[in-house]
Formats: sequence, structure tokens, C-alpha cells
Amino acid sequence: MTDVTTILLDPVAFQHCIDIFAEHYHSMQIDVVAGFEARGLIFGAPLALRLKCAFVPLRKPGKLPGETLSADYITEYSTDRIEMHTGAIKPGQRVLLLDDLIATGGTLCAGVQLVKKAGAEVVEAACVIELPELHGRQKLTPLGLDLFVLVEKEGI
Repeated sequence: MTDVTTILLDPVAFQHCIDIFAEHYHSMQIDVVAGFEARGLIFGAPLALRLKCAFVPLRKPGKLPGETLSADYITEYSTDRIEMHTGAIKPGQRVLLLDDLIATGGTLCAGVQLVKKAGAEVVEAACVIELPELHGRQKLTPLGLDLFVLVEKEGI
């Protein structure tokens, strides 16, 4: 499994993913779940509701109205950028970064940059799927960031 869309087709499996994340984070005093476009948004919003905290979408350029903060990152094939609303995350808040999948780790590293620009703290990063052969987790280590995943997929 390298795509979460099959999970979304099964409401029991989708609910189970949210339940596992909620159990893991319920005592960590998360103020904001920040979910990455596109599938990180799908998992992030219901998790924020379960944790009774704010949800902030991290979107591709030009998708958010109003003033934004941005961070660039390198993908496997090019460079890209993510954005969030200015002021959506407040200084001192405790933020969980959530995406569907970690491959090379560039997207999550850009999320860390955005949260730090806002003056907040990244508590942890979480993904449904990790592709360990692409070593994305290793990019988070120098940032002092732990990664929680539900599934490791070997042999991509």
C-alpha cells in the first residue's frame, strides 16, 4: 500500500486510523493539527476534531485567500512550495504536522519551517504510510522531530 485512497473507501479502516492517531496524541496537549494538501487534509481535520484543537491546512501556492506564509522544499523531481494563512498558527502553540505519506521528507521539513516562522513548536510529525527506503525520516532527525507512522511500506 503506497496510497491511502483505499483506506478512505472503508469507513471502518478510516475510523481506525483516526482512532490510533487520537490515542497516540490525546495527552500531548496539541493546540493545532496542520495537515498537508491533499490527503493530509482528509486525515487532519477529523483528528483535530477528536483532539478538540484547531486545524490549519497547508496548501499549494495560490490556493489560500489572503496573506500567507510560505516555505519551499525539494521533491524527488523538482522544487515546490507550501503555504498557510498568516496568523493561523500563533506563537507558542504546540503543532502536530500530519500527512498521508512520507517519502523523501521534503514536505514535512517545509512544514517545520512554516510552523517555526509562526513562532510555534512542532511537537511531532505523523503519517499514515512511510516509505523507509527513501530515508525521509532521516531528514527530520536533525530538526529534533519524531515521526509517528501507522504503516511502513518496504519495497517500493
